[in-house]
Amino acid sequence: MLSARSRIAARLLAVAGLAALTAGCFQPMYAAHTDGTPALREKLMGVDLPPVDKANGSREARIGVEVRNALAFKLYGGATGMPPTHKLVIRFSSGRSSLILDPGSKLPAIENFGIDAQYNLIDLTTNLSVMTGSTFSRVSYDIPGQLQRFARARAFRDAEDRAAHEIAENIQTRLAAFFTAGS
Repeated sequence: MLSARSRIAARLLAVAGLAALTAGCFQPMYAAHTDGTPALREKLMGVDLPPVDKANGSREARIGVEVRNALAFKLYGGATGMPPTHKLVIRFSSGRSSLILDPGSKLPAIENFGIDAQYNLIDLTTNLSVMTGSTFSRVSYDIPGQLQRFARARAFRDAEDRAAHEIAENIQTRLAAFFTAGS
């Protein structure tokens, strides 16, 4: 009969053996390839980001620029992109709603801002859509005082920026998964 320590040691040895067998199966997502295929970073740098189609000077045009800039930084880093192999078309709508009303003044005390985005990745060699998807972001913000108009406007703008960065993060993650797995 094996002692309790012997059983634990045998289990640990079995787990270590299984881990050693599967160690060669793991490859980091952003690692350089040794077989000559482009790494994920190069594939992401080949995505062209055309401007988001919104009316110039509108609030949504500013949000579109924020989404595009955040996504470009996530895809390209500090550099510019490589010659494009794909084009990413983004469409979105945004809105806000009041979550909590001040009982005395009946004015909103907390509001919610949201963006619903749809994106389409087009292969430029075939001009066919290779991936489509949608994502959303909801962020809330406090209105510090009912008579502080600037603070309310600034809180709203910060919520727009946070939501735009979240949309960019979601799209970048999906693109990385697509270029890594091919689906």
